[in-house]
Amino acid sequence: MTRFSSVMLQILVLASGITAANAIDVRNRSSQDIPIVDGSPILAPFQHVRFCLRYPGDCQSDPTQNELIELNDETSGVLERVNQHVNAAIIPTAKGYGSNLEDGWTISPSMGDCNDYAVTKRHELIQSGLPAKALRLSVVKTTSGIGHLVLVVTTTRGDLVLDNLTETIRSWQSTDYHWLKIQSTADARLWHEVKAGSPSVSQAYRKLRVADR
Repeated sequence: MTRFSSVMLQILVLASGITAANAIDVRNRSSQDIPIVDGSPILAPFQHVRFCLRYPGDCQSDPTQNELIELNDETSGVLERVNQHVNAAIIPTAKGYGSNLEDGWTISPSMGDCNDYAVTKRHELIQSGLPAKALRLSVVKTTSGIGHLVLVVTTTRGDLVLDNLTETIRSWQSTDYHWLKIQSTADARLWHEVKAGSPSVSQAYRKLRVADR
């Protein structure tokens, strides 16, 4: 093979690797492989309990579903599309969640807060055919100490965060959030504390890695 042919081959290989899946922010691949680890069971957010009473279909659990989404061009495109669509469709507004209980987490409102963005994204991704077990709501605190709700998507390239505060889908380690609690994989109505930064690997991910060898 001539030097010219070798260079062209390298260019083609590099170009073929620039896919939709690579458009999602998964820098430092080895560190992104570390998933969020569930801690002890914890009380679900009160508003999520109310949400499940209002939208029982979004709080169902199917034990036969995969806990991990294969991140490829197709699934990456779905995540990007839903994230951008929901961020653009809902006008941001503050909600009170006062004692009168008039405000609640709502799917596809015209105006809403971070909670509405997160549950709407989860709903639309489930409707798109992605497994609910791999789509988990999570309560975090921002660097300014404000409570915030995001959607975590468990994929073969790590746990990714869909967030109304940015158009970029990021790894959970790249968010600078303080992680508090996360929806259970086994039961969508239950929640766990987050062992943020733990190097443990989930059972589902270990099985996938073994299968790939």
